[in-house]
Amino acid sequence: MGGIFVRFVWAVAAFVLAALLIGAGIAQRTVLSGPSTQTASVEVDADAPYVVIEGSVMSMLPGTQTLRVEGEGSVFAAYGRTTDVDAWVSRSDYTRVAVGEDGGITSELIEPETDSEDPETADETTPSPVGSDLWIDEFQQDGVVTTPLQIPSTMSVIIATDGESPAPSNVTVSWPLDNATPWAGPLIVLGGVFLAVGAILYVLGIRHARRSRGPRRKAPPPLAHTQPIDVAGEIEAGSGKKGVISATGRRRSLGRRSAIAVPVIALTAGLLAGCSAEAWPQLASSPTPSPTATVIDAEDQQAPAVTEAQAKNILAEIAGTVAQADTDMDSDLAATRLDGAALDVRNTNYTLRSQIADYATPDPIPTDPVSIILPQAYDGWPRTVMMVVGDEDDTDPAPTIMLMTQEDAWSQYKLTYIGGIEAATAMPDLAPAYVGAVQVRPDTAFLVITPEELPAAYADVLNNGDDSEYASLFDDESDKFRQMIVDDRQKRLDEFNQTATDTGTLSFSAEPGDSEPLALATLESGAIVAIDVSEVDTVKPTNSDAVIKLDNNPTVKTLSGSDESQTGFTTTFKDQLFFYVPGQGSTEKIRLLGYSSDILNAKVIP
Repeated sequence: MGGIFVRFVWAVAAFVLAALLIGAGIAQRTVLSGPSTQTASVEVDADAPYVVIEGSVMSMLPGTQTLRVEGEGSVFAAYGRTTDVDAWVSRSDYTRVAVGEDGGITSELIEPETDSEDPETADETTPSPVGSDLWIDEFQQDGVVTTPLQIPSTMSVIIATDGESPAPSNVTVSWPLDNATPWAGPLIVLGGVFLAVGAILYVLGIRHARRSRGPRRKAPPPLAHTQPIDVAGEIEAGSGKKGVISATGRRRSLGRRSAIAVPVIALTAGLLAGCSAEAWPQLASSPTPSPTATVIDAEDQQAPAVTEAQAKNILAEIAGTVAQADTDMDSDLAATRLDGAALDVRNTNYTLRSQIADYATPDPIPTDPVSIILPQAYDGWPRTVMMVVGDEDDTDPAPTIMLMTQEDAWSQYKLTYIGGIEAATAMPDLAPAYVGAVQVRPDTAFLVITPEELPAAYADVLNNGDDSEYASLFDDESDKFRQMIVDDRQKRLDEFNQTATDTGTLSFSAEPGDSEPLALATLESGAIVAIDVSEVDTVKPTNSDAVIKLDNNPTVKTLSGSDESQTGFTTTFKDQLFFYVPGQGSTEKIRLLGYSSDILNAKVIP
């Protein structure tokens, strides 16, 4: 009996330990678990149209931030570089949210510094922030905006409605808290083990107790004297079932034990099913060193104007707007996303298409795949971004090179130069997008020729060929555009001389365009320079009786507004050109990287 009692005592002890361990594990995940997030409310001035939350506030606790903004009507939130956000709100009242000296969140109303004596400055208003190219990402919804963010300390969040009405006043920021319970899982498992041990001890105790107090029967009377029985014979004579010893009783005993163990295992498994990875100890692996790219960055260089994702979004917006303008032939709409030479040739195309039914639509601005993004590393304005779209190894269609500029913080980026890259054109080594490039001044003396002198120099090469004083600066072998111009001029001159050699003259000239050259530095101390050159074709009669007629030239007829002239016509083509200009002391020559050429205007010679 002592052994039976001990088994029951150990079984009860195991059950008690199991209950304590499982209860402790469950308690860690429920009643003893702390809050999963920490939320901070932001105090907002009731009248300010903007709220700016500094990155130091968003990143004051580790983990993903959750921004919640609630207000009446449309609610707008965005984030961008702190310098960009500050520039946007510099003309408006706004609530600035920062981390104070005591580590707490502070709010302060900031009023702009305006020059009351300057009427233009006094009347300036900030436009709606919705859709600005400054934002890396933006969110807009009626009533409430809730979004997860990962804002570093170098960026800030801007909150508004429309830039004029008061900003939403109910603003909160939440961070996740580490409420992991790494011992909850092991405690539940250990409790399950003790529960199983207790169940086994309990079953063994009951079994032993039943055997020790089995039924007591009277001794049977002595058996009568019998003869030996031929058991083997009876087995052979009878059925095969006789003489078989059944093991049913033993199997039933095993079945009972298994039946008792199954609920214990099922209970433990059910408890563990509700345990996530936070309920178990995390064994962190030892970090192993990995190679990283070398970042080339000058000590005094500023941050790039845009991120890669931001540049792609801007290009998509430009392409969409220009595509709609091309469809509607809307010059005003095109002017919202185009400028300079790119806008000039588009306006000419709209004029021609409005009067010539089968005149071709401009090629759409490509957006994918983007192979090169080179933003200017600059915190101020104006800013420039260069992009190359298309596979450099694929010439059908040819890759497109573009330059976009932003005049100030409240303006959108506009496409100012665009051209196609010829096959086998080698781009110079450029800084990565996350570093950016310095914009080269038009009058810099560190290149073999200044950007402001490049248009006149190349125009002189087009006019005089190898006799030009600048011809030795340019690589003529890779300049397919120059050869194309030479061949086209000769072909047209030959055709003109076949019919009008005695009555008129056709001459060609090139001159610098009106657009300002733009240049971004490369890694070899050179620069990619974008310029425009105007090519002018002039046809004149050679005597007073001759008349220049435009019977087979509807383009010049439409642009000039006349189908004949006794004084002649001038036709101007706009060439957008991208060059690689090496630095002083380099043995390289200036190489043409890309170009486009379109008709700009036609006029009657006065």
